[in-house]
Amino acid sequence: MDVFRSLSVVVSAVVAICFAHTVWAQGKTTTLLVAPELQDSGVIKFMLPRFTLKHGVRVTVVAEGAAAGSLIKDGDTAVFSRGGDNFGLTVHQADDPHMATLAAWLTGDVGQRTVLSFKQDGQPVFEVPIVVVEAEVEAELDGDAARGAELALSACGRCHVVGDVNRMNGIGSTPSFAVLRSLDGWMERFWAFYALNPHPSFTIIPDVTEPFDETRPSPISPVRLTLEELENIVAYTATMAPANLGAPVVHQ
Repeated sequence: MDVFRSLSVVVSAVVAICFAHTVWAQGKTTTLLVAPELQDSGVIKFMLPRFTLKHGVRVTVVAEGAAAGSLIKDGDTAVFSRGGDNFGLTVHQADDPHMATLAAWLTGDVGQRTVLSFKQDGQPVFEVPIVVVEAEVEAELDGDAARGAELALSACGRCHVVGDVNRMNGIGSTPSFAVLRSLDGWMERFWAFYALNPHPSFTIIPDVTEPFDETRPSPISPVRLTLEELENIVAYTATMAPANLGAPVVHQ
């Protein structure tokens, strides 16, 4: 009798846990529009119960109409591929926490392994997303790099180390050209340098910057450059090797 009583207690506990889990999942729901070819493949019925078991979120699948998210061909965030096509998740309701949970699971290691482990006739059906790497297009510069080297030294060398020619004359707290060259978006920084502090207080670019107040006291004489001269400086800087800092620059 004690054995049967113990078995009865265990069964009751399991039933209670399952019931509690079902009630919990019913209280945490979201909706997902799924492409017909994915529904037909069987992967949705394979993966969603595993997601619900892990997170307690019940996902209602729809074939059309409004939904918190869509798992469709060429969706916003690619999660897997089949036959050369990417299928991605597009979140329509960013304020739905349960859709956010599904998105994190589906794009994470566990969700990816779950989808990739799905097989038909013993063969995997889906693969990792296809990543298309776009070649970076180098900006074409028409400036005179040799003239730019002269201008960089005369206009910028008072504060920056431009190169070996003035490596002992820059201001210690001011980054060298080689360091600036190592930054992401360095070219945009150079093109707009006159708008970045502290340059506006002493830089004049005709027809670009505000008229300079010649009566304002200044510890140094103004820097005057034309846009053509600035292009020459950018062309010169493009020929420089970026400084090897060993780690990304951390901006304070």
